[in-house]
Amino acid sequence: MDKREKRYTRKTKETDVNIYFNIDGSGNCSINTGIGFFDHMLTSFITHGRFDADIKVKGDTFVDFHHSVEDTGIVLGKVFNDALLDKRGIKRFGSSFVPMDEALVLASVDISGRPYLVFDCSFPSEKIGDMDTENFIEFFRAFAFNAGITLHIKLFHGANSHHIAEAVFKSTARALKEACTIDNSIDGVLSSKGVI
Repeated sequence: MDKREKRYTRKTKETDVNIYFNIDGSGNCSINTGIGFFDHMLTSFITHGRFDADIKVKGDTFVDFHHSVEDTGIVLGKVFNDALLDKRGIKRFGSSFVPMDEALVLASVDISGRPYLVFDCSFPSEKIGDMDTENFIEFFRAFAFNAGITLHIKLFHGANSHHIAEAVFKSTARALKEACTIDNSIDGVLSSKGVI
């Protein structure tokens, strides 16, 4: 099987994003977005998805963090989609509940080629560290639409914004890992249409 790893770079007047991504990794990562809490969440994402990644972002954080967060989602989505190659043999669907102390989050994924996001999740605080919590939905929307996946994220319980965010990133990573796992009993792609 070809290695499911790719690199993607996107440079605009607002951001310069360079990401290497390996689906079949072991959780190794080097991440620097210039946003401390976002780095922490992306590290959790790579670690618990058992991916490998090198993520470097230079952005106009003197304006705010929105451009850097959204553009990281765009590039991570694109490189994830590219790394899936022809999608032959993947399980396609994945779901994961993750508890983080009092927080409980479900993420459910369909690598469908039909981008969609349902983000049923709210945060008690407007910021975690220096990061606006409203930027999380921007990240996941950008990721889902550029990865070509359907992604549902639902918060069941949670009182601490840090715990909620961590459960969101971990559950999404675990659901993605399941969905892109190769099942040798699948001939071609898992679709009655014959394509994803």
